[in-house]
Amino acid sequence: MSSKLSCPRHLGQDNLGTVSDLERHAPPPDPTALRALTHPLRWKLIDLLVSEATVTVTRCAQVLGESTASCSYHLGMLAKYGYIEPVPGEHGRERPWRLANPEETLSVSSADLDTEGAMASDAVAEAFLDYQVAWLKDRLRRQDVEPAEWRPVEQLVAETAWLTAEEMKRVRGQLTEIMVSHAHRAENPASRPEGAREVRLFLATAVTPRLPPRRKP
Repeated sequence: MSSKLSCPRHLGQDNLGTVSDLERHAPPPDPTALRALTHPLRWKLIDLLVSEATVTVTRCAQVLGESTASCSYHLGMLAKYGYIEPVPGEHGRERPWRLANPEETLSVSSADLDTEGAMASDAVAEAFLDYQVAWLKDRLRRQDVEPAEWRPVEQLVAETAWLTAEEMKRVRGQLTEIMVSHAHRAENPASRPEGAREVRLFLATAVTPRLPPRRKP
């Protein structure tokens, strides 16, 4: 199983059609560090950091409805394994946190890992998928409270086509590039047109399993 999960300023901003030299030659990730991403609250914390760039424990508790103790513990675990870090020059109980590498992409193929690493990779992929689906379900439940202009554009779409593996990579890359073309707006609020809001493209691609041959009459 291959997983490509992003912890950048836009989840999914990485170009899924290419693999950088850094990713190609990077050593396999530590299974324990991978498993640090299997807790759903940690994905919520990463999401909040993606949206706000820096957050304190109090801010996390306020937005996520969790206790400060719980937020503090899980931020600490993300920091322990290098996913986040304290903002330099800030100290004390209310020190803010930020992503250690806003452009980081976690690209993991089970084929490159030993048994323990492959199991950790699969667990992270499932946790990531569970979190994204839960997030989408929550948005669907809240769709009616959004302004009228936003309701028609929040959609779930599933399309099926016959493609080669290379064509599938190209389509996936094209869709991702559309979002990447707006990535600069995350760090430059002045570039955002009036009425712009943070939106999410959740992209999942999969090949349909081969069907058994038809039985002869």
